[in-house]
Amino acid sequence: MKKVYYLSTCDTCKRILKEIELASDFVKQDVKKEALTEVQLEELYALSQSYESLFNKRAKRYKEQDLKNKSLSEADYKNLLLEHYTFLKRPVFVIEDHIFIGNSKKTVEALKKQLNS
Repeated sequence: MKKVYYLSTCDTCKRILKEIELASDFVKQDVKKEALTEVQLEELYALSQSYESLFNKRAKRYKEQDLKNKSLSEADYKNLLLEHYTFLKRPVFVIEDHIFIGNSKKTVEALKKQLNS
């Protein structure tokens, strides 16, 4: 399976999608228009082994809810990810059994390397 979870209104997501020139065999899911399901989140968890690694700690809601001052469990991260799309660190690329989370240079370079192999 080749899939990307992204936000169509996010300039960084748009830049990365353009930069890597997604092949037509990728399934694209705009998480704002089509919310992440619990089954999809479980699939992402199986690859990442952590809900926290999928969690965007720079989200506006993270600051608004003062979550940085709370001790969050994996279950809390899971519930928050299911609650609102902004909590997903974006973009998330899944290529077979590999997952690439977020927009760091290191992640994007690893993704490019995987796509070119």
